[in-house]
Amino acid sequence: MSTPAQAHFQLIYTPDVLPERSQDLPLKLVFWHPFENGFVMDMGVPEAFFVLHRGQRIDLIDQLSPTTFAGAQNTAKSYDAMLPVRRAGDYVLALQPAPYYEESEDIFIQQIAKSFVNRAGMPTDWSEELGLPAEIVPLSKPYNIIAGSSFTGRVMADGVPVDGAEIEVEYIASLPDMETASAGAASVDPMPGGAVVIHSDDNGMFTFAVPRAGHWGFAALDIGPDKTHEGKPLSQDAVIWIRAFEME
Repeated sequence: MSTPAQAHFQLIYTPDVLPERSQDLPLKLVFWHPFENGFVMDMGVPEAFFVLHRGQRIDLIDQLSPTTFAGAQNTAKSYDAMLPVRRAGDYVLALQPAPYYEESEDIFIQQIAKSFVNRAGMPTDWSEELGLPAEIVPLSKPYNIIAGSSFTGRVMADGVPVDGAEIEVEYIASLPDMETASAGAASVDPMPGGAVVIHSDDNGMFTFAVPRAGHWGFAALDIGPDKTHEGKPLSQDAVIWIRAFEME
């Protein structure tokens, strides 16, 4: 089940994960191949979209606005949203999209994604488990990783660690332009040899040495409890996005 899902990554993207002031922070929700600026997939109406802030879960589904996003190959349906950032602390975003039908493989893919925003440097919620069907829980603070250091996470399915999960690693080489809803120029080339892949240990843990600054994604493939959708196989994946910075 893991092979068909390779390089598909559900984004919850904002260029500023560390906003300094109170604001409505713009977000883009795109299902894409951001490392190679490849094909963009149509998103259906999400099943759930919320943020955890200071222990409170806030529903954001009404914040979603349907739009389109243009990659190098095509344009596809996506969503914009606004995240109200007011108080200091963490804003842990979670998206459960509609399953996407991958016609070439005759399967559905559902990538349940998390990303993180922090205001004023006050850590509050980043390490909390959200109780998602498929989830990566960070054990390293995910919004200010030092480039050249490492990120550690734990793969969970229905609250249970996943032994031997196959995890694809992705880099946003072509940053989304928030104004034009299109991909910018690529900063690096795709890796030779295909997707970068690691595995979790028997406690669901994995560690990745982060080689450069930017937005990094990890997708644990086909770990969720739901295995079929509309009578076809379903790969229910867990995705997490982190932000790495160079030390200055």
